[in-house]
Formats: sequence, C-alpha cells, structure tokens
Amino acid sequence: MLKLTFSTGWHIMRHPSSAATRSLALVGLSGAGKSSVGRLLAARLDWPLRDTDTLIEQAAGRSVARIFAEQGEAGFRDLEAAALRTALTPSAIVATGGGIVLRAENRALLRARAYVVWLDAPTETLITRLQAHAEMRPLLNGDPAANLTALRSARAALYDEIAHLRVETAGRGVDEVCEQILDVFERAK
Repeated sequence: MLKLTFSTGWHIMRHPSSAATRSLALVGLSGAGKSSVGRLLAARLDWPLRDTDTLIEQAAGRSVARIFAEQGEAGFRDLEAAALRTALTPSAIVATGGGIVLRAENRALLRARAYVVWLDAPTETLITRLQAHAEMRPLLNGDPAANLTALRSARAALYDEIAHLRVETAGRGVDEVCEQILDVFERAK
C-alpha cells in the first residue's frame, strides 16, 4: 500500500483495487462527520445516500439503541452486516456505523465493493460534535474521552486496513471535506 500525507489534513492510501469505482463508503468513529459528509457527497454526485444505521432501524422496526438493549451487540452486528450488503450498490454513498469494521466479512465487502474514506478527528472534537446533537449517545455516558479513546485503539488499524483515503475533519467545514474527497475520488476512477 502507498500512503501519501498532505499538510492539508488528508492522506491517500492506495490499495490495488482503489481505481475501481463502486460505492463510496465513509467509515470512522462516531462524530467524525460520516452522516453530514455523506449527505453533501450524495447531493453533489446525485447518488443515493445509504446510511447503515437507518437501514437497520427500518428493517428491524426499532432504534439502534433498542436493538442493542434487546439483542445485544452480536445481534446488532448481524443486522449491520446485512445492511451493509444491501447498501453497497454501484454509485451510492454509504455512511456506516463506527463499528462496521469489527467484522472481517464487512471489511472484505467494503474493500471489494467500495472506495473507502476514513473520516477522523481528535477525541475532543468528536466529543464536542456528539454533545451538539440532541439524540441519545451512549458514548457520552461515563467518561466520553476514555470511551472514544478505547474505540479508537480498537478500530484505528481496521479503518487503516480498508481505507483508500483518510481525511482529518477537525477544523474543516463539510464543504471542504467533500471537496477533498471528490478531488481524490475523481482521480482514482
């Protein structure tokens, strides 16, 4: 893999399959900007936005929090894998949940069927963004910094393994992040 780092806060990580254009999938920790960036990318490319958490909630008829409470993480991850298979269609933007990379089958599917962009930001930025949303965020219970640091430790290598592009989103507007992604994505076709 070739990794190029730029002072503008983004990294290109080329995998052998990076030139193929399929879906464009966004991965990263909660609060990194996957939903916001996904909406704007979908609008700019005139592609559908497929949010795996929304697909899970629609299929199950319950919220993600309720699924976790009733079926546990393993049950949720089964539904998440099914949602990912549904979401990864040609010419679609796919906003994933932060833990999508935990299963090897999901990583393999993302590598095979998507151009993967890892959105990242420092823990403090993630906490600020998560606190700004009205929805219930279990990550904010207890010690949010410790929770996010533990998730980053567990997931960063997995994001890195599948990402064609890594974009630091801290201090950048959604427009700027989208422009960076589109610039690299168009050149990778």
